[in-house]
Amino acid sequence: MRKNIIFIIALLTVSITCAQGINQEREDDGSPSRGNRSLDGKKSLRQPKEKKEKPPVTDYKIITIKNDTTYVDTTLTMQKDYKFNYLRRDDFELLPIHNVGQTYNSLAKREEKDHILPLFGARARHFNFMEVNDINYYHVPTPLTELYFKTTFEQGQQLDAFFTVNTSPRLNLSMAYKGVRSLGKYQHALTSTGNFRATASYVTKNDRYKVKSHFVTQDLLNEENGGLSTEGIDQYLGRGNFVGEESEFADRGSVSVNFQDAENILLGKRFYLNHQYAIIKKTDSTATGLGIGHIMDLTDKRYKYDQTAIAPNGLLGESYVSANISDNVALEDFNNQAFLDFENIWLGKLRLLGGSSNYNYGYNSILNQVNSTGDQISITNRIKGDVYTVGAEYQNNYKGFQLFGDGMSIVSGDFDGYYFNAGAGYQLNDKYGIRAKIGASSVAPNYNFLLYQSDYINYNWQNDFDNIETQKIQVNIKASKIAEIEANYSKIDKYTYFTKNANDAITPMQFSESIDVLKVKLTQGLQYWKLGLDNTVMYQNVQGGEQVYNVPEFVTRNSLYYQDHWFKKNALFLQTGITFKYFSGYKADAYDPVLSEFYVQNTQEISAYPQFDIFFNAKVRQTRIYFKYENIGEAFSQNNEFSAPGYATRDAVLRFGIVWNFFL
Repeated sequence: MRKNIIFIIALLTVSITCAQGINQEREDDGSPSRGNRSLDGKKSLRQPKEKKEKPPVTDYKIITIKNDTTYVDTTLTMQKDYKFNYLRRDDFELLPIHNVGQTYNSLAKREEKDHILPLFGARARHFNFMEVNDINYYHVPTPLTELYFKTTFEQGQQLDAFFTVNTSPRLNLSMAYKGVRSLGKYQHALTSTGNFRATASYVTKNDRYKVKSHFVTQDLLNEENGGLSTEGIDQYLGRGNFVGEESEFADRGSVSVNFQDAENILLGKRFYLNHQYAIIKKTDSTATGLGIGHIMDLTDKRYKYDQTAIAPNGLLGESYVSANISDNVALEDFNNQAFLDFENIWLGKLRLLGGSSNYNYGYNSILNQVNSTGDQISITNRIKGDVYTVGAEYQNNYKGFQLFGDGMSIVSGDFDGYYFNAGAGYQLNDKYGIRAKIGASSVAPNYNFLLYQSDYINYNWQNDFDNIETQKIQVNIKASKIAEIEANYSKIDKYTYFTKNANDAITPMQFSESIDVLKVKLTQGLQYWKLGLDNTVMYQNVQGGEQVYNVPEFVTRNSLYYQDHWFKKNALFLQTGITFKYFSGYKADAYDPVLSEFYVQNTQEISAYPQFDIFFNAKVRQTRIYFKYENIGEAFSQNNEFSAPGYATRDAVLRFGIVWNFFL
């Protein structure tokens, strides 16, 4: 990993040096610079070189694995402000725990990408884990660099450095590293994460053969303190024996936590290859195209939980060992798909797929355990095998009308499962459109529910749960001058969740009844003169599973801001204002550090509390600068809120960051 970082730094140094050299050769108004004069101020006899016209920013293309294409956007908007965070995406539906790089509680349950095999466990560590769909590919006329930096809490920083270049019009290479380290304000809450990714894409001269490939390696480490202890909660809230002593514990490092010797880490590596060959190439004169292709995904994941001593006060129960808890689980997943593409100017695009997956999940030993009735039970150490799948994808666009669908099913193997989606839409123009989709899926719960082994006695089980079955309807209405509305209705059967049993032990469970979930989200942006108001409002309603599917009924985020160009030639674009966040009180899920999963609890309610952030953002050329005073209300009154039971929310903090693009 150190070699990767050194290589990235070297590339960035070269690109920055070149960028500075280019800038020195040009004045802001495009006239020849002082470099065309001699040292005594007289004009040089050498004629200035003809200024090359810079490519437009729209030529710097970003391409997804589905071939959806956008371009590099250096504008400064409120949406950019919402994405300027550790995840680098809008976190409206998430509630962060107190340190950067830790997990998030959910204000709306996360929808996982469609899949047919169980997901790897430790889902609370996956918010920043980059999957196949999170990796983009590029096509750029000149080398492009992007630097992201943001301060953290106490010692540390965030950095996301990216570089891409087209060595020829047909070959693009990119490399990036995202690293975060933050000590945090509370005891034993250090986070240290790294995401390295490298991509390559190539198209032959005749456009018949195309390939996209990437390699990703990730390590996401958290020190775990188990949340605030019973005494620590009293210190934090200023109650019991600590009434009137809130100021003493304003230094969060003095607040008592449950333990100070545990950590968990999620490790992952992936090699991905997607290539195809056009047997019949579709052109302006050819209405039909035919191609074949192959996708390979080789993924290794590992999750480890280590603790020097057994958790005090029976917090995690008894252990098989007297010290040095060490839990270690791994998944090897090798997936291959072959596909046939058919494309017709009138009939649209159809892809037929067939594939196989070899999976190997588990531990290095078989566990023999005596249950509550005195019987000896054996817990296996492996879930492994092969499945074979078939699927299809379809898409057609005609004069603004869209038809689309996709699906996949297991036809052979120890697991069974499927998913399908179908929908239609109409796009009047860039500002107005409607889209509707229906879908259904049946998939096994993640591996943590099926098999888990630990040195802690209570954390050992093997289950044969039924598949989770979901039916959903989604409607999206886009009217940019009015609002954008996203409405989702889901019916979930055999929902799985973690909870604590009568012995206060974490237990995986499956809900026997149906759960109906309605979610409606409205996004609206209003502009008047130099003032703007951005509103995001979400309403959720749960029927049939209120005791196991806990989400707030109402969530809102509202930003009032002023924006204007300042200084000569509009050199600086300014955006400054205040963002208000609020969600209704609800019984939020609790966090378990051993599993790195959230579990259902119905005793403690997370209070409804408002949060205010003041921001000052600016843009100078391709550089965006961000200042934000987060949760400023806490600066005037001691914070006493929680993001999860036992885990405090973030205190007031002033943070700074930049996003800087270099176009060479």
